[in-house]
Amino acid sequence: MASFVVEGGHRLHGSITPSGAKNEALQVLCAVLLSKETIVIDNIPDILDVNNLIDLLREMGVRVEKQSSRRYAFTAATLNSAYLDSEDFRKRCNRLRGSVMFIGPLLARLGQVTYAKPGGDKIGRRRLDTHFQGMLNLGATFEYNKNLLAYTFKAKQCLQGAYMLLDEASVTGTANIVMAAVLAQGTTTIYNAACEPYLQQLCKMLNRMGAKISGVGSNLLTIEGVRELHGTEHTLLPDMIEVGSFIGMAAITGSELTIKNVQYDDLGIIPETFRRMGIQVVRQGDDIYIPQQEHYQIESFLDGSILNIADAPWPGLTPDLLSVILVVATQARGSVLIHQKMFESRLFFVDKLIDMGAQIILCDPHRAVVIGHDHQMQLKRNNMTSPDIRAGIAMLIAAMSADGISRIDHIDQIDRGYEKIEERLNAIGAHIIRED
Repeated sequence: MASFVVEGGHRLHGSITPSGAKNEALQVLCAVLLSKETIVIDNIPDILDVNNLIDLLREMGVRVEKQSSRRYAFTAATLNSAYLDSEDFRKRCNRLRGSVMFIGPLLARLGQVTYAKPGGDKIGRRRLDTHFQGMLNLGATFEYNKNLLAYTFKAKQCLQGAYMLLDEASVTGTANIVMAAVLAQGTTTIYNAACEPYLQQLCKMLNRMGAKISGVGSNLLTIEGVRELHGTEHTLLPDMIEVGSFIGMAAITGSELTIKNVQYDDLGIIPETFRRMGIQVVRQGDDIYIPQQEHYQIESFLDGSILNIADAPWPGLTPDLLSVILVVATQARGSVLIHQKMFESRLFFVDKLIDMGAQIILCDPHRAVVIGHDHQMQLKRNNMTSPDIRAGIAMLIAAMSADGISRIDHIDQIDRGYEKIEERLNAIGAHIIRED
């Protein structure tokens, strides 16, 4: 496996542009299965999870044409039923979390799918109840095959529209149900639906394909089923997690940096959250400018109590950025409570930061108190192993600010979500070497 060797203490300078959004890419790539016509998707990031999903689509019988470095055309005129019943299909799905969103499109189009439990980051329990209950609400059945270690979903006839109140505002769960419902008979109403920008993008793309989805952007979606969907063109948003990561990198290294073409209006609460950390986040059109700061002061609440930063469903703060914010807080002036509500294993990487000299109290699997050094003491170099994508990028940010040379192993986790990250960061002043 590959590793990063990172020489810390170097300031960044210039500009950097975020790649296309990984989480949106996984959703819209699964949606190409809903039409027999050609769908062109632009701004696709060159990252491991997305490339693996595209390879899997090819094996499923989808014709894939790479038109440029980030632009692909997909035509799912016919699907390979034999491959969809194969062990190789189940094994590949098991290694790729985003493949869970195949269930809705394949069930809507073929009436049946056998699917192995997906893999992904080891960040705690990630239940699939919302996905499965959504398919049941639409009239499907499922059973677990102990021999295949897989679930088989079947729709006896056509899926039927239904009213459903989701038990959680799951983004992938909502996407899966929406993709099944667009080809169901009748009307489907989804209350407590996720409404993240990437889910909005999926709905807009499906509407251009001929779907009838209303309430886009709210937590109440109404879907009138149609007989078929057509081709379209779609462009992915920039990745908001990359945008937040670059803000964090600039702040902790005391750098002046411009982040280009961020689609600012779709960033939600992210810029304001960094401002509450004391970081100057300046909007310049559709760019973000981070001026060089020697110090950044964490705000307190109006009553003087310690700031609490927690994740929440959109329009709240995405959980994918809490690891970055936690690392940035280690060099702030002041203290902050980081509350990771959604996943119980995402904060376990902080022991590596404590080894580097960070002042962090891990209260329980969900909460950590960070007491900032105010740049009076650099983090120390360390050897680390990345357990997941977001912890991996947090470790990289910590290493970039540390005194000395750090090593991060298992960086294929970072590659799953960040495109050629060391090349892009080295171009603006970082010192990162990839060792295979």
